[in-house]
Amino acid sequence: MKSLRVGVIGAGRVGAVLAARLRDAGHEIVAVSGRSPASRTRIDTLVPGAELLPPAEVAARADVLLLAVPDDSLPALVAELALDGHLRRGQVVAHTSGRHGLGVLAAAAHVGARPLALHPAMTFTGTDVDLDRLSGCVFGLTAGEDERDIAEALVADLGGRPMWIRDEDRTTYHAALAHGANHLVTLVSQAMQILRRAGADDPAAVLRPLLTAALENALVYEDAALTGPVVRGDVETVRAHLAAMEAQPVPTMDAYVAMARATSAHAVADGRLEPRDAVEIRRVLRESEWDVLARMVADEGTRTRA
Repeated sequence: MKSLRVGVIGAGRVGAVLAARLRDAGHEIVAVSGRSPASRTRIDTLVPGAELLPPAEVAARADVLLLAVPDDSLPALVAELALDGHLRRGQVVAHTSGRHGLGVLAAAAHVGARPLALHPAMTFTGTDVDLDRLSGCVFGLTAGEDERDIAEALVADLGGRPMWIRDEDRTTYHAALAHGANHLVTLVSQAMQILRRAGADDPAAVLRPLLTAALENALVYEDAALTGPVVRGDVETVRAHLAAMEAQPVPTMDAYVAMARATSAHAVADGRLEPRDAVEIRRVLRESEWDVLARMVADEGTRTRA
C-alpha cells in the first residue's frame, strides 16, 4: 500500500504502539494528540519526532485518522470533530474500540468520511515490547464494502491478521476478549496472593509452568482440558479448599466459588462429571456463599460500631 498521512488521536498504550508500527511500515505520522505526561513519553519513545497537536489539528492533517481513545470518550470526540468541521469527505476515520462498531462513527460518515472499526485483540503495555506482539495479532474489523480493502491493508501493515465482525456482534466479540484476558489477570493475581500468604517466595515461578500448560491445553482442547477436584467430583476437596480460603479476601472467595460453579457446568456438559456429583458440589458452594455473606454483614456491623 502506498504511504499514507496518518494522524493518531490518543497516545495511550494502544495509539502510540500502532503509530510506531505504521511508521515502520512506511506511513507518515503527521501528528499525534496526547495530554498526559505518560502519553508524551510514549510518543517521544515510540514515535520520536512526531508532532503533538490538539485533536482538531491532527484531524486536519491526516488522510487516515486513527481514534485510539477510551470507549466512553469516543462518541463525544467523533461528534465534536464532525460538527466543528474537522473531518472531511474521503478521509478514513478508524477507531480501535472493540465494543463499538460503525454506529459511533455516524457523524463522520454524515460528512463523507470513510468509517471503519479496527480493534487489535491484544493487551498492551505501551512500550516497544508490544511491537513484536502485533505480529500475527488478530484485528477485529468492521467496515462497509468500500472500506474493506483499506482496512485489510492497514492490518497487514500493522503485522496483523483480519477477522471480520458484523456490526451487531462487536460487543459480544469484545466481551469474549475481556472475559478471557481481563478476568484471567484477576484470577492469576488472586492465585499469586494466596500463594504468597501460604509462604511462597516466588509465586510466579510456581504458577508459570502450570498456567502455561493449562492455557495451551485450553486453547487446543477447550473443555476437554479441564482437570482438578471439581471435574473429578472430589466434593470433600472442594469443601476443604473453601474452608482454607475463609481467611482470604471476600473477592477471592467469590471468584473461586463462581469459577467452581462454572467449571462444574462445563464438566457435566463434557461428560466428565456426573450430574449428581455436580449437584453436591454446588450445594457446598452455596453454603460457602452464605458463610461469606454472613462474614460481610458481621464486618459491616463492626465498622458501623467503630
